[in-house]
Amino acid sequence: MARKRAMSQREVDALKKPGMTCVSDSLYLQIRDQGTRSWLFRYWVEGKPKVVGLGAAKDFTLAEARDKAERLRLAIRDGADPAQEKKARRSARKAERAAANGGTASDGDKVPTFEECGREYVWSHESSWKNDKHRAQWTSTLKAYVYPVIGKKPVDQVGIEDILSILKPIWTTKAPTAGNIRGRIDKILGWATAMGYRSGDNPASRDGPLQHLLPSIGKMKRDKKHHAAVPYKEVPAVVAELGKLGSTSATALIFTILTAARTGETLGATWDEINLETKLWTIPASRMKAGSEHRVPLADEVTVLLRSLPRDETNPHLFRGARAKTLSNMAMLQCLRGIRDDGATVHGFRAAFSTWAREQTDYAHEIIEAALAHIQSNAVIAAYARTTYLDRRRELLGEWARYCFGTRA
Repeated sequence: MARKRAMSQREVDALKKPGMTCVSDSLYLQIRDQGTRSWLFRYWVEGKPKVVGLGAAKDFTLAEARDKAERLRLAIRDGADPAQEKKARRSARKAERAAANGGTASDGDKVPTFEECGREYVWSHESSWKNDKHRAQWTSTLKAYVYPVIGKKPVDQVGIEDILSILKPIWTTKAPTAGNIRGRIDKILGWATAMGYRSGDNPASRDGPLQHLLPSIGKMKRDKKHHAAVPYKEVPAVVAELGKLGSTSATALIFTILTAARTGETLGATWDEINLETKLWTIPASRMKAGSEHRVPLADEVTVLLRSLPRDETNPHLFRGARAKTLSNMAMLQCLRGIRDDGATVHGFRAAFSTWAREQTDYAHEIIEAALAHIQSNAVIAAYARTTYLDRRRELLGEWARYCFGTRA
């Protein structure tokens, strides 16, 4: 997509964030995590995006890169395909060197691995993704499910058997995750083809061989499964173990447990949502599952936890990631798995809270449901509801926090 206004050299020099930024029509500056900067030219052929490198930014000025991009635009208008031509030149050089070496290709001609291509794809596209959570999910799912299987394999050797070995174990048990992973592999392989690293059909395509080898996710009958939960009687022990760890993930998980919040609500929490004086966390409607603002009363234990957190003027989030604005979507779950191996989930702590509140306290059903930010399913009751039970929820969550820390009177 063309920019409305091209950047100046000074504006380009000021860019620091890793990712790919459009600086002029079809011209992009790619900045990697290591700080290296290079020019990329992006264009479309038969509805498919292609990218060709124009050299390192240290070797070519913005004006020189624009000149290169303009010449490529004119060539494309006349029917050229720069990425395909670059691939052909690479193949020709490879054949020449192989002939000179007695038919053996040199190490310099090695095709990049799938993991190398995956990282390149993320670096090239993450600046256009809508939020930090989406970026974190890309990286975490590739690391958890894909790289261990095909990460070290040359990208031109990835075939349908590899895709099946990744997807089959989770296709019916973790259908949404499997669908996302298929789509991400599809995009990376498509990028590798556009870069000239592989050719032929994409084995991860939705309309390729997979449609005949795996059942349709949309048509599979799946039983509704509840999130595995830590029994409420064991929650104090979990909180104690997390306290010993002292990591950002452990602290975020303690905060999530004490507030009975959802994972996404915690990961997206920012300091402007927190009022330590009134001890309130106000989550905007845009971040709530129900689509309406939710005020969470903060127990004394929670405010103490929040006051201990470091702050960064450049990052408003409560819980910051090592390489991202916030923790990854898997951070708290991985932390929990480090101290338990029973399949318990972060979301399951909401069930533990609910069970504890119903079995160990006398709070009304409506108050417990309000603490969980559940939507009132009875339309008549919902129509007459005029309170969020804030004061009663403050008492309830205060008791829950004291229970979790083993200080309940």
